[in-house]
Amino acid sequence: MALLRRLAVNAPRSVRVLSSSPSSRVDDLDLNFNSPKDAFKSKKTSELVRAYFVYQICSVNWLVENNDMLMKRLRQVVGQRLFEMFMKATFYGQFVAGEDQNTIKPTIERLRSFGVKSILDYSVEEDLSQEEAEKREVSGSLNSEQLTELLKHGTGNFQEFILTGASISACGDKQEEGQLKQYHVEQRFADRRYKVTSARTYFYLNEASCEKNMEAFLKSIDAVAGITKSTGLMAIKLTALGRPQLLLQLSEVIMRARNYMQQIGGGTGNVLTHHKTIEDFQRYFGDHSSKPQVQEFMKKITSDKEGIVHLFPWSNILDEDMNLSDSFRVPDPKTGQMRRLISQISPKEEEMFRNMLRRLNHIIRIANDADVRIMIDAEQTYFQPAISRICLEMMRRYNKDKFLVFNTYQTYLKNTYQEILTDLEQAQRQNFYWGAKLVRGAYIEQERARAAAMGYEDPTCESVDATTVSFHKCLKEILSRVKGPNKERLGIMVASHNEDTVRYAIQLMKEHDIKPEDKVVCFGQLLGMCDHITFPLGQAGYSAYKYVPYGPVVEVLPYLSRRANENRGFLKKIKKEKKLILKEIVRRVATGQMFYKPDGHYTPV
Repeated sequence: MALLRRLAVNAPRSVRVLSSSPSSRVDDLDLNFNSPKDAFKSKKTSELVRAYFVYQICSVNWLVENNDMLMKRLRQVVGQRLFEMFMKATFYGQFVAGEDQNTIKPTIERLRSFGVKSILDYSVEEDLSQEEAEKREVSGSLNSEQLTELLKHGTGNFQEFILTGASISACGDKQEEGQLKQYHVEQRFADRRYKVTSARTYFYLNEASCEKNMEAFLKSIDAVAGITKSTGLMAIKLTALGRPQLLLQLSEVIMRARNYMQQIGGGTGNVLTHHKTIEDFQRYFGDHSSKPQVQEFMKKITSDKEGIVHLFPWSNILDEDMNLSDSFRVPDPKTGQMRRLISQISPKEEEMFRNMLRRLNHIIRIANDADVRIMIDAEQTYFQPAISRICLEMMRRYNKDKFLVFNTYQTYLKNTYQEILTDLEQAQRQNFYWGAKLVRGAYIEQERARAAAMGYEDPTCESVDATTVSFHKCLKEILSRVKGPNKERLGIMVASHNEDTVRYAIQLMKEHDIKPEDKVVCFGQLLGMCDHITFPLGQAGYSAYKYVPYGPVVEVLPYLSRRANENRGFLKKIKKEKKLILKEIVRRVATGQMFYKPDGHYTPV
């Protein structure tokens, strides 16, 4: 079978490679992705007509810009029942698999029969106004004392609190010199949906709402386990499970720790980048190294034979009795006195943080028992250091013997390549399976606008081409390490709708002798988009996934609105897919296959 699959990838278009089993097929792959027959053999003709109609609408700017208003008006005019029928025949039917675990089953099984696996996502979103979203973000991103003071004096004093910063202690601790503006709340960007069309946003309401989100994720795990036969994955967002202010504070701690290392070792980057040892620290502190508080700090540093791995005992962050306020302290190089890198956190906020990690731990444990893998989505840069840190600790705990937890890396960020290098080194030194989803990213316009407004360096690549270069550089680095004992301990999902990136990944796989069945590289695209890429890959024996949203019609309207806007942003790609769809419709009409019935006999990797 391995030989047949290799032949399938390399065979000319005119050659059909046969499977060794009559019940399973492996096709040849057209790397130009120009075959409408291969792309749409999983579709009924009526589904192709629907796709063409939806793409046509997504090409009309006025309709897309006003889609939210138009859907609400239509619902008011025709009533709930007719509205749902219309949506299921158009946008909902194109981009959403069904309402619940039972109704999505036929879609999942059909995908599987054509060589494509599923990443399930319960895509219900709150339809909040901008005012309500900003209100929730403000209340969720200030500590309890600041929030009480703000409510006491009125929201007109909000900017004053922004200037003092989310990391300033309410209990009188000394503020670190040099504010890190990026990790503070900014009123103009309190609605985190601003300029974001391709990612869902959660806004904190209370702890009960986080528990509800956890239950929704658990139901998705049950759906993945019950339908996908242990081949599916599930995506989650950490901001759904806790108060965002805590992620802001933890992110700022991480960046302050990096600045601290820069003071000690020079250069930039995190602890692993500097390759310092305990002895280097002792020499740096000089006479202060004999002080009891400095010695206690040195005992907690995590190190191995190659040097320091962590400045703080990050593994303790998952423990229920960890106290954040007391954990992130470092010796002042000049005085030897301990100073905080995080503001004082109240006992209530400590409990909220533990709740967030408890929910994430519970989700991953249940997923582990159900043999379902978890992908933790990337979010905005001011949350991401904390999210990545927590994700890596979950990998260290749960990825000892297999892939269970995957992190997400956004390649439109300038520092992503260095972050990947560091995380790969940590995985090797701490001996866990490293799983990654590589994406271009969902927040680039918001990140640029926020950086310009708040006066910090733009963290994003300067152009689309630069982002592609970044993506390919990261991909090349990761796949170059897939050799020897590491071959089975690295896994990557190339989550891209870009044909050139997919071709480049396949080229790298050949260069490094990585076969599709090695389960090192997989590919992912959204349901209802780029079928001309996903299905030929799956049918050629590659590990291919569709990101499969589901949920009740009315409750997924915000998701559908974003899909419409995202498709408008990919007009060039849509133009090609529309052309292929039309070609296949014409071919079926001309050959008498208008009532073609999909019947797949492919087995996913």
